[in-house]
This record gives sequence, C-alpha cells and structure tokens, in this order.
Amino acid sequence: MSPIRRIEEAKERCIAVANRVQSLPLSKVTDSCKQTLLRLVNSELNFLSRLSSASPDFSGPISANIGYLESVVHILQQTFVTGVSRVCKPIPLSSENEERKCSSKGIHVDIVCTVDRRPVWFIVSDRNPKYISWLGSHKNKGLRARVEKVLSAAQSCLMLKPFSVILFFSNGLDDVVTQKLLNEFGASQFGKEFSEFDCDFSKDLEYEWVNDFSRSYRRAIIFQLKVEHYSTSSESSQGCTCPLLGAVTPDWADKQSQLTLALIALVSGISNGGTGKLLATPVCEMMKRFKSNYEFVMAQVMSELQNPILVELGGLISGKRGMICESVHSEFKELVSMCGGHNEKLRAEYLLKCLLIVPDSPSERVMSLPTTRKIALKNKVIFGTGDYWHAPTLTANMGFVRAISQTGMSLSTIEHRPRALTGD
Repeated sequence: MSPIRRIEEAKERCIAVANRVQSLPLSKVTDSCKQTLLRLVNSELNFLSRLSSASPDFSGPISANIGYLESVVHILQQTFVTGVSRVCKPIPLSSENEERKCSSKGIHVDIVCTVDRRPVWFIVSDRNPKYISWLGSHKNKGLRARVEKVLSAAQSCLMLKPFSVILFFSNGLDDVVTQKLLNEFGASQFGKEFSEFDCDFSKDLEYEWVNDFSRSYRRAIIFQLKVEHYSTSSESSQGCTCPLLGAVTPDWADKQSQLTLALIALVSGISNGGTGKLLATPVCEMMKRFKSNYEFVMAQVMSELQNPILVELGGLISGKRGMICESVHSEFKELVSMCGGHNEKLRAEYLLKCLLIVPDSPSERVMSLPTTRKIALKNKVIFGTGDYWHAPTLTANMGFVRAISQTGMSLSTIEHRPRALTGD
C-alpha cells in the first residue's frame, strides 16, 4: 500500500473512532472525557491532513497515534467498564517527592474508571511488541520504569487511588517481557473477557449493512497489578478490618453484592400503590398538604404511573443483601418519624430488619475530597462508606455524583428516580 493510501486509511480510522466516541453513553463516560477524546482524534486528523496536502509525494513512515486512540475507545466500549471519569490525562500527585520522581505534571493514565465496583487505572499500549523493552535504553526508559512510576503514583494518590492497575497491550507482548512482569511485579492475567474485534458499520445505497472498518484484538494481552500488593505494611493494613466483624476484608461485602439502598423510595406511599388515592384528592387539598412541594410530588406520581419504581429497584436489588451506614440509619428513622404516615412507618420498620447496618467508615480517598457546597461532609461519609465496602450506592442525588465525577474520581453509583414520603 502506498504511503498516501496509508494516510487516507488512517484518516478514515480517525473518523470512525470519532463516531464511536460520540456514541458512548453519558451514563458511562462523562462529557468532558468524550470531549478530551474528540480533541485528540481531531488533532490526529489535522496532522494527517497536513501531511497529505503538504507532501503529495510523501514516501516516508507515518507516525500516527490512531491505533492508540482506537485501543482506548475499545476498552471504553466494554460492558464491564463503568464510571469513566478521566481519560488520557496525567494524574496529579499528592506527594512532592513523587512529583519530582514522575514529573511536575504527574503520571499519565489512559483511563480512570470502575470495574466490578472497584476503581482502576488503565495503561494502554499500541506499540509493536518488539519495541517494548524491559530495561529501556537512551531513547526509552523501558516498561519496568514505567510500571514502577505508575504503581508508586497509585500508592501515593488519595482521591484517585485505584484498587488495581490494568496494563493493556493491544498488539501483544514479548515472552521475555511478559515473564518479567509476572516475576518482578506479580502481575496476573486480567479476569475479564474483552471482545476480539472492533467494528463500525454504515448503510450502503442498497440498505444493506456493510463493514466500514474492523480491527482484531486477538493478540491483545491484559495484565492486572493489584496496588495493595505494593503498599507498606501500615498502608496495607489500613481499611482491611471491618469494625463490625473483626478481621474481615471489604471483599466480604463485595462478594455479597451489597447495595446502600434508597430507603425513602422503597417505603414511600407513591411507590406502594398510593398514586390513585393522591390523584383522586382535590388539588386544593393537595396544595395545602404539600405546599411548595406539590409540583414535585405530582411529578413523582406521574413518573410512578409510567414506570413503577419498585419494579426498577427490584431488578437491581433482587437476591442481594442491602447495607446502610449508621448516618443513613439515623437520618432515615428521623425522616420517617417526622414525615411518614402509619403505613410508611410500618414499611420502614420492616425494611430496617432486612438491612445490615454498618458503622460510618468512609474511604480515605473520598474523605480526601475538599468539602464544598456540592460535596457536603455528610454525603462524603455516606458515599465514602459504600466506597470502603466496594459497594455501589443506590442514589437519587445526582448532583453529588456529578460533582464527584468533575474531580476525576470514579465512584460506583446506581441512579434511581426520587420518591417522597406522603404521610400515607
């Protein structure tokens, strides 16, 4: 293939990647992450366009990053990758010593996200395996130094500290280098199955689907490095003991697939067959009863008629053990006591018997976030306790979730629609 044709093919791949970025759901990838990727793709496309127009007889090698961007987007499209809060940016380091080791700008991480409700970092390489050396040279510091820097940064980072670092080599890795990773860093094969191909499709004039572009990832090798294995003894012991159950790690909660439940939504009269009664009540009486919250309550009534929330929540929590922290337990009991009706109080009493109540034990990384108007201390305790247990927090407080994502932190949450107590 001629160099010019290779440039045109690379440009087509850029357009295909841009389309895939646009199709990533905001429920998985923040808009700022998508914009970062689109800027990188557009920069690559502009470089290729300048290369082809300025040198129509160009015959040299093409230095393009499109393969790397394809690999990043390929990872983002995997169903088990959620809560993507940062892509293709350096991680700011909390330690001045670490900053001097890595650079004043921090350490580059390709993806900050959540896998199995645990925060992880992805480091992505699209290089030819024969150019990935272990110890490096005057041109390249080598994979060993790169891994050491990333793990050191992961240990020192508070807000964005990952449970593990995932190394994704899209074109595979030399056997010798592979053994070095396994022996010196205790790397293990990543346990999730990635799709082997990337495909983009479009319709031709005959209305048949045709393949525009396909790339194989059959040679890809993915390793996982658990950060806790490289912590000091004091660091590794921190946060590994459950104050309720003794020497039990947070894996216990993870294996039980526990959720911090949205209690009000579960006991509300709106969620439990009260919509008909509310709609039959005269408007003047409803306005007197709910005052400034009238429109808010009626919007929830209409939402319940269209999509019953217990059906939605049932699919999320069925077969799982619910857990709440002491702060939620106390606040919930107070709210129900003040605003709940007889039936709502009975439901609340029954519900609390089904839940595991744990002490407030927010994770260090969540508590390290600055307390602001949008990131209140109370919410840091509640969401941080879920993070400590590696349990997703079921929440209608998307303002807090958005504020967290803007810090670059990946937090495991599940959104639900709000419901209010009605005095039923």
